[in-house]
Parts: sequence; C-alpha cells; structure tokens
Amino acid sequence: QVQLVESGGGLVQAGGSLRLSCAASGNIFSINNMGWYRQAPGKQREMVAIITRGGNTYYVDSVKGRFIVSRDNAKNTVFLQMNSLKPEDTAVYYCNADVRSSWDGSQRAYWGQGTQVTVSS
Repeated sequence: QVQLVESGGGLVQAGGSLRLSCAASGNIFSINNMGWYRQAPGKQREMVAIITRGGNTYYVDSVKGRFIVSRDNAKNTVFLQMNSLKPEDTAVYYCNADVRSSWDGSQRAYWGQGTQVTVSS
C-alpha cells in the first residue's frame, strides 16, 4: 500500500504565495510522474502541473509563469510553489503519483487526500 500525505494549504490574499508538499510512503519501488490537480466547487478536477522522474514539467495554461512544480526523488516528495495567487486559484488541491509497487511490481496512480487553498480578493 502507498500513502500520499499533503501539506501547505491555507488562506492567502490575492497576490500572495503558498507552497504545497506531498510525500509518498509505503511499498514504493519507483515513482514515474508526480503532479498536482485541483477541483473548485461545481467544476471538474483539472491538471495543474506534472513533473516526470527526469524533471520535465507541464502546466495548465492558467498557472504558467506563476506556479513551479518540483520534486525530490530521494524523498519521494513533490512540491508546488504557487506565486501571484488569484481568487480563481481557490480549490482543493490533490497530489497524484504514478507508483510502481515494491511488493508485486504493479503500477498504478495514487491520490492524496486533498488540501484546501483559498485565495481572497
């Protein structure tokens, strides 16, 4: 079994910054892609940022130039630095990791429990 534990959400004023962290633990042989998704009330979950094991990054257009995704492979941790936050960034942010199990070699995606980010105007 694999667990993803997120931290760093909260309430911030527009223009401010927050840093999210997500640590994976459990029966992990390796992790391919890691990333962040978000879901605002009444909307579908959307991809925010993804980082490959090799460090290639992908962002949704609305956060390009403001958010930075990074990872520490040795600690199985992914980060999301969010700058110049806007009220429309308000959502529950979920961590995602594509994990190969050290127990049976299977590969599947895991999700964190979600962390609330609220940006006030």
